[in-house]
Amino acid sequence: MPFLENVTRGRGIPPERLAEVAEHYLHFGGVSPINALNLDIIKAIEAEFASRGVELPVYFGNRNWHPMVEDTVERMRADGIRSALVFPTSAWGGYSGCLQYHEDISRARKAVTDAPDLTKLRQYFDHPLLIAAFADAVRAAVAQLPADRRERARLVFTAHSIPVSADHASGPPEEQDLYSRQVAEAARLVAAATGFASHDLVWQSRSGPPRIPWLDPDIVDHLDALAEQHVDAVVVCPVGFVSDHLEVIWDLDNEAAQRAAELGMAFARAATPGPDPRFAQLVADLVQEYVSDAAPARLSTLTGLGCTTNGAPCTPGCCALPARPAR
Repeated sequence: MPFLENVTRGRGIPPERLAEVAEHYLHFGGVSPINALNLDIIKAIEAEFASRGVELPVYFGNRNWHPMVEDTVERMRADGIRSALVFPTSAWGGYSGCLQYHEDISRARKAVTDAPDLTKLRQYFDHPLLIAAFADAVRAAVAQLPADRRERARLVFTAHSIPVSADHASGPPEEQDLYSRQVAEAARLVAAATGFASHDLVWQSRSGPPRIPWLDPDIVDHLDALAEQHVDAVVVCPVGFVSDHLEVIWDLDNEAAQRAAELGMAFARAATPGPDPRFAQLVADLVQEYVSDAAPARLSTLTGLGCTTNGAPCTPGCCALPARPAR
């Protein structure tokens, strides 16, 4: 519960919703899997760096649980680090996907005297290696379906829902809905790479008060709609997530899979790319791209930002959340 309270602080999440989510964690030993997943990714990155002759130490800091980013930056300072690149485990624009990481960097540096300069690496939602990893995961998921249903399976992409107002504010002020448009573009790229003529994009893991509109439809509601269309096989690709943390293993592997079974629908969930060797390669590519000032490896022309130093926003007002109305 302390972890969940940190994650949701200031968001107006009802206490009963937090209690419900806490019960989900108890199904998995009462511990979030995210630290272990990130440590596995770090080992892969270190190995990738070594194979390329990149001599950079790798540090690990969290926003909401230990190791806290402030403590990590203090350790970096003590180790003599003067400048570092920051890789976020979010590929997206938007407040939660990008700006909040800039705020974390700024907060951590303010907490540490003589802190190193910290430069956040860019958004990577359309990086060729990310798309290739997801595409192979979709192909593997299709192979898990009964052979007689594979040809007519529906491909459904999911990402974390956010309030519609936050999505509308994501991106520079002259743009709107950058988060949902980036997710849609990544889904399009993966679907094209796997040969699906059509696909659906839905959302999951909503946690806000019912009175606030969030991106929808929800994945479980969408399964009901597909059943009404006589769809009997579905492949779900969690394109909005880089690893199997709780939103994936509970919302998809439990709730969505159970609902599909109740509907008589064959269900397969594509793997997230974190354990794929190409994810560590992606991180190393982003580092070398920045250091060499190379053209970014991208598969689309959709806006992709996110690279600034010491917590500066990408542009004035970029991804700023709308002010909450006074009560």
